[in-house]
Amino acid sequence: MDECLLLVGGGKMGGALLSGWLARGGPRDRVVVIEPGPPAEALRRTHGVTVHQAPEDIDPGFRPAVVVFAVKPQAMDQAAAPYDRFTGPETVFLSIAAGKTIAYFRRRLGEGAAIVRAMPNTPAAVGRGISVCCAGPGVSAAQKEHCTALLGAVGEVAWVNEEALLDPVTAVSGGGPAYVFLLVECLAEAGIQAGLPDGLARRIARTTVAGSGELLRQSEEPPDVLRQNVTSPGGTTLEALKILMAPDGLRPLMIRAIAAATRRSRELAS
Repeated sequence: MDECLLLVGGGKMGGALLSGWLARGGPRDRVVVIEPGPPAEALRRTHGVTVHQAPEDIDPGFRPAVVVFAVKPQAMDQAAAPYDRFTGPETVFLSIAAGKTIAYFRRRLGEGAAIVRAMPNTPAAVGRGISVCCAGPGVSAAQKEHCTALLGAVGEVAWVNEEALLDPVTAVSGGGPAYVFLLVECLAEAGIQAGLPDGLARRIARTTVAGSGELLRQSEEPPDVLRQNVTSPGGTTLEALKILMAPDGLRPLMIRAIAAATRRSRELAS
C-alpha cells in the first residue's frame, strides 16, 4: 500500500478504486491521476491527489509500481501508448478495460511489459465488488500482491491462469449487476400486475433483492439451501418456483444469456 500508483482515468471505476485504496491507508502523496475530463477537479478536491491533464505532465522522477488503465476500451488505443516509458521490471500495468487482451497491451507497451488484466464489477463503488485477474508473462509474485491489494480495497479478488476464462467472467460478474437490476424491475412489474401500487411494488422489490443479497453474503449456507429455507411445502413460493424452475424457466434462460455475453466478449477481444 506504500507503493506509487499511476491511475489513468478517474471516472466511476477508477474513482472507486482510488477511494478504496486511500481508505485503506494508501498515501495520497504517492498517487498521480491522469484525467483530462470533468472528474479532475473533484478528484483533487475530494482526495487531495495530484491530477494531470496528460501523461506529458508527469514529473520525470515519478516511478509507479502500478499503472492502472481505467479508461473505456474504445479509448485505449490512444490512452495506453504514452506509458511505454514505464515498461520495466519495477512496474506492472493493471488493466480493467473489458476486451483488451494481454497481447494487445504488450504490442503497445513492449514485449517486456508486465501486464495484469482484471475484470472488476460496479459494486466496487460500495466496496462489494469482485475482481478476477489474469497475469501475463513476467509478472512477479510481488506485483500480483500489489494488484491484489489495490483491487481488494473495493471487494474480493480472484485469479485465473487462463486468460480465456475472463470472457465468461465478464459475462457473469461484469454484467451480473445489470441482470440483478433487471430482476428488481421484473419483480416490481409483476407486483404491479398483481395489484400492488407502483411505489410499494418497487420498494418491496428493491429492498427484497438488496436484503437477500446481504443475507447470502453473511450466510454460510449455499444459495440452494437458502432457497429451500424460504420454500414451504405446498406454499405460495413453491408455486412460483414451479414456473421459474421449469425446463423452460430461469435456469436455461440464464445459461443462454451468459453464453451470448461470453461470445460477445470473445468477439470484442483484440
